[in-house]
Amino acid sequence: MTTREEALACGLSFSNTYQDAPFHDPNWQLVRIRGSKKTFLWTYLRDGRVCLNVKPDPEWRDFWRSAYPSVIPGWHLNKEHWNTIILDGTIPEKDIRRMIKESYEQVTDSPSERIYAAVKKIPRGRVATYGQIAALAGNRKMARAVGNALHKNPYPDTVPCYRVVNAKGELSGEFAFGGPGAQARLLEADGIRVVDGKVDLEKYGIQIEP
Repeated sequence: MTTREEALACGLSFSNTYQDAPFHDPNWQLVRIRGSKKTFLWTYLRDGRVCLNVKPDPEWRDFWRSAYPSVIPGWHLNKEHWNTIILDGTIPEKDIRRMIKESYEQVTDSPSERIYAAVKKIPRGRVATYGQIAALAGNRKMARAVGNALHKNPYPDTVPCYRVVNAKGELSGEFAFGGPGAQARLLEADGIRVVDGKVDLEKYGIQIEP
């Protein structure tokens, strides 16, 4: 890999990504995460060479710098958290791709993204509690964070947060999901019966491993 186009294509191969040029300077072409708008791949020309800024796993940051002279502390960014890859032909393509993938994983590994991924696992015709989603997202203690994340859901078309209820099977407040009664209507469209603002968890709740 020696060109900007190859690097951008690699970054855009990951899910929920898009290309951006936020500085009104064509020299800077970035790849970001949809929703969070976080950047995991910076591409630019410096001293006549194509460079990439990537966010390494902290345990691998110094390894990459020691393995290849063309991997240096991040230019123009925090040198503790970013590496710069100089595409001068000396780094095997598989390792460049690995570093880009590592950067993508570092940026997307957030509690909110894990919560959204967990909610997507709730099948049609079922509901989950905030606590169950917290457990599926890797931390049973962040049930409150689940509620906060779902009310800020940037992926309403793909993350069915209306399928999440409290530990008693009660629906969210009327402000959620588009107004009074909206959550109930969405659940009923899924085939879930709502009675007095509640669903029967014994009948409709998902089961997860202890």
